[in-house]
Amino acid sequence: MKRVIFAIATGVVIGLGGVATAQEAAVEAMQEYMMFSDYESGIILPAQITEDVWSSIVFVDTRDAEQFAADTIPGAINIEWREILDRIDEIPEQGKVVLFCNTGSLSAQAAFALRVAGRSNVVVMQSGLIGWKETAGYKPAE
Repeated sequence: MKRVIFAIATGVVIGLGGVATAQEAAVEAMQEYMMFSDYESGIILPAQITEDVWSSIVFVDTRDAEQFAADTIPGAINIEWREILDRIDEIPEQGKVVLFCNTGSLSAQAAFALRVAGRSNVVVMQSGLIGWKETAGYKPAE
């Protein structure tokens, strides 16, 4: 019986050690990203999205499907913010990718996760869809 308890306890400790190591690696990756990123490297303002760059941008609406169906930026794809890493293969590795939600707060979390995962081409649109409607540098005809 003592051997069984020891084996279970050892397995739990080893298993927890793996979790701690994974957490440490994640924290280290986030620290490295934060220490070496420029202040404005992960954001774009709606006014910066002009007609000359419009066609080269992939827009990702990080709101839920219902909000996306009701209103979005023309041509945007929908990947809810909490699914962004599960669906990372749908995010281009090249070219500008702009993530947005209503105000920029949820999409900022998704953009941070993608940038820590190595997608330096991903930015969050500061002020989100609301800001884009108010101050966009370009709005295509609908």
